[in-house]
Amino acid sequence: METVENGKAALISSIEKDARIEAEKILEDAETHAAERRKYAEKQVQSIEKNVEKKSKHDAETVKNKILSGLDIEIKRKAMSAENIMITDILNRVEKELHTMIDKPEYRAILLNWTVEAVIGLGAESAEVNASREELNYIDKKFLSEVEKKVKSIYEQVVKLKLSNEQPLISQGIILTSADGRTAFNNQISTRLIRKQREIRKLIYETLFNKNIKD
Repeated sequence: METVENGKAALISSIEKDARIEAEKILEDAETHAAERRKYAEKQVQSIEKNVEKKSKHDAETVKNKILSGLDIEIKRKAMSAENIMITDILNRVEKELHTMIDKPEYRAILLNWTVEAVIGLGAESAEVNASREELNYIDKKFLSEVEKKVKSIYEQVVKLKLSNEQPLISQGIILTSADGRTAFNNQISTRLIRKQREIRKLIYETLFNKNIKD
């Protein structure tokens, strides 16, 4: 378990480091662009003050404030865009990093926990387990037995599992289908990220942008 936790910590640390570097670059570029636009706006104001003799100084100041207000809105828009780009980039990195972990020994424990989650989420007494071709190498009778024991030990729920006869999944992760085929629980990576999106976005905002999202 300690090895798995160390692996997760290293993964998060690596993603966070890369994300910080990229976020800083995007925001630096946005600030540079905003500074250039602000200089341009000041020149526009100076031109207005020099060439529009019939306009009062108050009118020129109004125009100036309007231009600078527009710049403030643009800066905020660019900041939001940078944040969204970073969030999307981090989620993509998570998917890629998790895929590279498939061949590592600690991935078996991760896959086992996802299967336990799917069992609890499905709530059926018997079910079939399916995964991607690479992940199916981990799922044998011993693996399924461990899942059954863990579900019974922690959740006091009895379940009988077997491998699905369907074609392996294209995407990474687990899909559990009830024995009668009527219900299923999708615990694939893409679905997990969608399911936990608010939690992930909250963590990203708090870690990278020092912002709090109210629940």
